[in-house]
Amino acid sequence: MRDSLQPSADVPPPPTDLAAAEAERFPGLSAAGRAMLERLRTHPHAPRYTAASGHRLTPEALRAVRAFEAELRAAPPGWAPGAYPAWLADFVAWCFREVPFYRRYGEPPARFEDIPVCDRSDLSREPWAFVPDDQPLAGLIVHATSGTTGHPLKIISHPLAGGLYTPLIKAALEPAGVRLSSGAGDVACVLVGWQRQSFTYPSVTPQQGEAGHLKLNLHPDDWRHPDDRVRFLDNLNPEIYTGDPVAFAELMQLPLRSRPKALVSTAMALLPGLRRRLQERFGCPVVDLYSMNESGPIAARAADGPFALLHHRLYVEVLDAAGAPAPAGGRGEVVLTGGFNPFLPLLRYRTNDHAALAFQGRQPLVVDLEGRPPVLFRAATGGVLNTLDVTAALKPLALPQFQLHQAADGALRLRLRGAEALAAPARAALLDLFGQAQALTVESLPDAAGPGDKVMQYTSELPLG
Repeated sequence: MRDSLQPSADVPPPPTDLAAAEAERFPGLSAAGRAMLERLRTHPHAPRYTAASGHRLTPEALRAVRAFEAELRAAPPGWAPGAYPAWLADFVAWCFREVPFYRRYGEPPARFEDIPVCDRSDLSREPWAFVPDDQPLAGLIVHATSGTTGHPLKIISHPLAGGLYTPLIKAALEPAGVRLSSGAGDVACVLVGWQRQSFTYPSVTPQQGEAGHLKLNLHPDDWRHPDDRVRFLDNLNPEIYTGDPVAFAELMQLPLRSRPKALVSTAMALLPGLRRRLQERFGCPVVDLYSMNESGPIAARAADGPFALLHHRLYVEVLDAAGAPAPAGGRGEVVLTGGFNPFLPLLRYRTNDHAALAFQGRQPLVVDLEGRPPVLFRAATGGVLNTLDVTAALKPLALPQFQLHQAADGALRLRLRGAEALAAPARAALLDLFGQAQALTVESLPDAAGPGDKVMQYTSELPLG
């Protein structure tokens, strides 16, 4: 879950020189920024942080972030129905020239629609092949993720990609009437999660005067006392919260007195009923963000209805089951070209999400998006588990693809593809997590679901909450 004002860089090995490591994580840290970090680290009600991470934005990268924001405001996303954005042809030519994966296609076809599609399995197999030849490797970071398709993924990224979240989230908030104003001495954003284990850390956001930024886990086990969650968050009084619906359902239960300007929900589908309850509880807009680790923020909405495209250098297609462009208003798979990660340019990248595409003038709208629904599991002991807890338990096994379903009676069914030798270790890992009394069957994933087909990694017949 990295969809916040400033997603984390991967946590490096323990440094031998703490001062050098701090300077690398926070280039150009000012006295105000240093004071904010000290406040967040030593606060009497702070959680037990589990990681050290920072924005890693050099002055050059920070200038690039500000230039991106200026360009975004000057040229909002859009193109005429049936046409292409002006930047697309040059981008395609560059991909065929500089990116090893796309260069294998040969000469660029005459029609954009004849360029082959790629998907998460391609990226999972060889992420290095998507790194452009002309991209300097300085600043390269790697982080692991796992999504609804069940393809474990390591994304090669750059601090610039994290920095670009800030202007894109600003663009998502402004249609809801929210303008960010936090600066030095304030806390800009708290990214909340709810899972058994999570990377948590304090940081600062240099685009906003080194205002505070935190990634926190609301699970009581991460805190010295359960009441510290309320004491800490009320004292910080963050300008916005980001997180997924599962985390927000927990945040809503806390007796917080402070009120953010907005909540930004991401990573899973936000149901209308939960949106209304969150708006009533916190008295602020709740923005639903459609985002992927591979692309960053794609589109957003502040009410039920279509999602408006955010990124001015992201082209969206909708393809039918045969891989052809869907007719106007027709549903199909969302396919992306462009992106914001210097180490991962996307060229006709299949998302495994489904929607229709409509236009309001030149503004592309993503309609009836079939996103990733929030899922919780129940352990044999009666405790509640997040999907991220399951991912953490199975992560050491490097399963190529899997699907976990919990029936209404609590029984689990794990389906694996191409990993028969890992069936026993996977069973053991899940029983360690859910309890030895957990009913569990392990079987092969049906061949009818091909590697590129949509396979919902986590499903449950138990109600959320």
